[in-house]
Amino acid sequence: MNRINKLFQEKKQQVFSVFFTAGHPTLNAVSDIISELQQNSIDMIEVGIPFSDPMADGKVIQESSAVALKNGMNLKNLFEQLQSIRETVHIPLIMMGYLNPIMQFGFERFCEKCKKTGIDGMIIPDLPFNDYIESYKKIADAYDLRIIMLITPETSEERIRLIDEHTDGFIYMVSSAATTGAQDSFDEKTIRYFSRIKDMKLKNPLMVGFGISNKKMIQTAFDYASGAIVGSKFVKLLENEDSSSKAVEELVEEFF
Repeated sequence: MNRINKLFQEKKQQVFSVFFTAGHPTLNAVSDIISELQQNSIDMIEVGIPFSDPMADGKVIQESSAVALKNGMNLKNLFEQLQSIRETVHIPLIMMGYLNPIMQFGFERFCEKCKKTGIDGMIIPDLPFNDYIESYKKIADAYDLRIIMLITPETSEERIRLIDEHTDGFIYMVSSAATTGAQDSFDEKTIRYFSRIKDMKLKNPLMVGFGISNKKMIQTAFDYASGAIVGSKFVKLLENEDSSSKAVEELVEEFF
């Protein structure tokens, strides 16, 4: 069974997923960061593929991408760093990145490498749903990879139900239509959006992401979805702390 599906089968609530940018703050830190997160009971990890034009990302992740690219991170390097990750890591790993570098690498080749290294799925924010259905789903399915689609407050109920019908793993519920970046709280409009999606009783689990930065926000996400995704906050901690272990320690202290 795909590890993403297995996770949500075994843990229905309070799933905690963490994003970081591969190659940031140092080129060869990927496996160390993943290991530290697993050791601190993180449920799932999103490994960010750096890109020169990350349009859906806020300043913190944009800057981390710039640093990673300057450090020399690319998909070839990333897969090399991940080649033996499954010897010690058992939690779900997801690649998150834009379509351009994946297409330059070759989509089927990318899927082959994901399968070989033990990646369980991918999030491609700029992949249109119709293109996913027509050109990508069949290939990803052949390698038992989950393509996770994003929804926002502006996504129609019809589109959400289509996504729910044609995807597997979980649905990424973006907390706002803005870019990523830490916020202090969810406003009433966002809470109404969370409630509306929860009431749709979708077959896929929901994960809330974008802007989660404190205990109150993560608890709100847990109230309306199966779990939450933290990105910018952790990327900043990696930048500010002396080591990945200290950054992960601080992350766990801040949220739990």
